[in-house]
Amino acid sequence: MNSQTEVMDYIKGSMRRTGSGVLGFWNRYKRNKIGVAGLGIIIFFTLMAILAPVISPYNPNTINSSLYLSPPSSAHLLGTDSLGRDLLSRDFYGAQISLIVGFAAAAISVFVGLVIGLYSGYFGGWADEILMRVTDFFLVIPTLVFMIVIAAVIGPSLVNVILVIGLLSWPSTARTIRSMVLSIKNWPFIESAMINGGKSNYIIFRHIAPNVFPVVFANAVMSVASAIFAQASLVFLGVGDITDISWGGTIHNAFAFGAVSAGMWWYVIPPGLFIILVILGFTMTGYSLEEMFNPKKRGF
Repeated sequence: MNSQTEVMDYIKGSMRRTGSGVLGFWNRYKRNKIGVAGLGIIIFFTLMAILAPVISPYNPNTINSSLYLSPPSSAHLLGTDSLGRDLLSRDFYGAQISLIVGFAAAAISVFVGLVIGLYSGYFGGWADEILMRVTDFFLVIPTLVFMIVIAAVIGPSLVNVILVIGLLSWPSTARTIRSMVLSIKNWPFIESAMINGGKSNYIIFRHIAPNVFPVVFANAVMSVASAIFAQASLVFLGVGDITDISWGGTIHNAFAFGAVSAGMWWYVIPPGLFIILVILGFTMTGYSLEEMFNPKKRGF
């Protein structure tokens, strides 16, 4: 298939063949083993975040100077940190910050990318030119470096980190949506709505937007993975709020207090492994959704 129109026709035909709604979607999704595995990882960490107050053996903020950098034991399965706090409890609670930042930043990123992509593709002309040049600017700058600079200027709070990540991560979504809109707006019923005097906003959000939502959904899942990695990187580099309980903050403290050079694996490996796994889960899920909604990925 060589056009976005064919891609969308395939999506619609696939939905008619396998059923509509949640059940039809699940019947298609569960046949993808990678997607099911990714969803399982996401569910695992979501439950970890929700149940952290219940499953954590200790209060993650309780300081015990007598347990300074203690190795794993029956009392503290993953040892303690530089302030004697239980690392297993802090790793459990770290899932909360990662998922909050991931979902919130992804929501901002996808919303901005969706709106810019819709308007750019629909109106074309000078509006498209301006919006795409702005998009190109954000695409070519080193995103992580720019995030570090902006976060350092506006402050390291959790809200600021979410805003920085979300407002700097939308260009790829905007480009994808724009390319689809350029094709969709030539569909007969869209052209008919234009000829009959339909208002632009009505056509964009009532007729065009629903046809790009499958791809937006897949992009949103991938954006969560990118946001989690960006948040962990910012906190590790000391730009984010290191007072929050997060996996990036734990690794930052491990390096700051020399735990890594001392070979204290329990301080670094568990949070690092959790970061890798949760990113892998969202990446696998996003890739599977993209494979479902884009027949090019399946060799059609």
